[in-house]
Amino acid sequence: MAGEPQTDCLFCKIVSGDIPATIVRESETTVSFRDINPQAPTHVLVIPKAHYPDAASLAAAEPQTAADMLREAGAVAADEKVDGSGYRIILNTGSGAGQTVFHVHAHVLGGRGLQWPPG
Repeated sequence: MAGEPQTDCLFCKIVSGDIPATIVRESETTVSFRDINPQAPTHVLVIPKAHYPDAASLAAAEPQTAADMLREAGAVAADEKVDGSGYRIILNTGSGAGQTVFHVHAHVLGGRGLQWPPG
């Protein structure tokens, strides 16, 4: 059920502490941790503690938590000192867009040039 931890979800296991991660921030509703396959010098994932498969389902069910994710993404950028030079927040939805873990997560990327469109 949406919002409830899923036993087969990698990110739910990180939230519960069953799988270790390098946590950089934690709030009441979110956890932020370093990506294990970074695509930029700063690459941090921001996830809600509640399980939702994508950003649209999270926003529909818990709009405040969706806002918390974006606020935490900005705080991560400030903590990582990429807020002044620029950073990108990416929310992939669906396998065709590159989503591989179906627990909504925002990628915070920075610390290098981020051209558009991405390659």
